[in-house]
Amino acid sequence: MGLFNFWKKEEDPAPEPEALKKEIADMGLNTAGLDISVVGDVVKVSGNAVSQEVKEKIIMAVGNSAGVAAVEDEVSGNAPVFHEVQKGDTLWKVAEKAMGNGAKYTEIFEANRPMLSDPDKIYPGQMLRIPQDDSKTA
Repeated sequence: MGLFNFWKKEEDPAPEPEALKKEIADMGLNTAGLDISVVGDVVKVSGNAVSQEVKEKIIMAVGNSAGVAAVEDEVSGNAPVFHEVQKGDTLWKVAEKAMGNGAKYTEIFEANRPMLSDPDKIYPGQMLRIPQDDSKTA
């Protein structure tokens, strides 16, 4: 649980909760057991997700939506680990830094699907989900 900041353009209006829910559903993510609300440019996600992976993907999906500056995580489960993409980052560099092995970039790519469609299409300010070994976070 916590508050996660995301990059937001000043001119982007805050999204409506129903628009966010549709965006999440269009990605094939299951929001069963979750409540999604918006106050200003902060999205609050609360309840019980179907899994830790789905929880983290939903936080990433809404956080990287236009008009969202932060996501307040009030979903049961472990705290997610995220990485903000910096200028010059590649998934290989992110994997080296976050997981100790650049070859694990495919794990980061898969952990961020369907939000990422190509491992070469990341941009500065984007937040990425870093998968965790379940035995370490249980």
